Amino acid sequence: MSHILIVEDEPRISAFLEKGLQANGFTTSVIQDGDDAISFALDGTFDLIILDLGLPGKDGLMVLEEIRGQGIQTPVIILTARDDVNDKVSGFESGADDYVTKPFRFEELLARVRARLRTSSASQTHADTTVKFGSILLDLRTRRVHVQDRLVELSAREFTLAEIFLRHPGQVLSRQQLLDRVWGYDYDPGSNIVDVYVGYLRKKLGNDLIETVRGMGYRLRA
Repeated sequence: MSHILIVEDEPRISAFLEKGLQANGFTTSVIQDGDDAISFALDGTFDLIILDLGLPGKDGLMVLEEIRGQGIQTPVIILTARDDVNDKVSGFESGADDYVTKPFRFEELLARVRARLRTSSASQTHADTTVKFGSILLDLRTRRVHVQDRLVELSAREFTLAEIFLRHPGQVLSRQQLLDRVWGYDYDPGSNIVDVYVGYLRKKLGNDLIETVRGMGYRLRA
């Protein structure tokens, strides 16, 4: 299931996009300002980004230039009211893969999203679709997990959580960060669901793999 980052500061539009994409089988996360957009995009766990240009903080072009400068090649579709030719040229020169102007028809945007995901998937190599840490190997294509020579069954949520940890060894990840990236913004922030699923991963992948950082969150032992 592809995970799409929606960067849009207009709640009505972001809610419309989120509802439509989820109805078509995608998982989504919503960010409303440029600074947070960069942080989330650099996480590397998203399959595609829908990016508005007129954002609080850093605008969309600055966001795009920064993540491309950091080597993030996630497909980006600009979705904006700016329809001037110069704006479109600037968008593509900054690293956008597509440019859609508002007002827009959702069916057209959905077709463009699917096309970009197909292109991205076709260009990936085997190395791009596996994540390895120590004796643990995640295959992102088959959603299979191997620990040494043993196949381990993970649920969809467990797999996504494991992928985030394996991509950030040694980095402290807060419960809120994990909740946002795995379960989305509509989940109760007071829930202990993150702690429960970290417990599941410890049992399946190794009790000493993920350590608790008191008052901060969790960290994959580097």
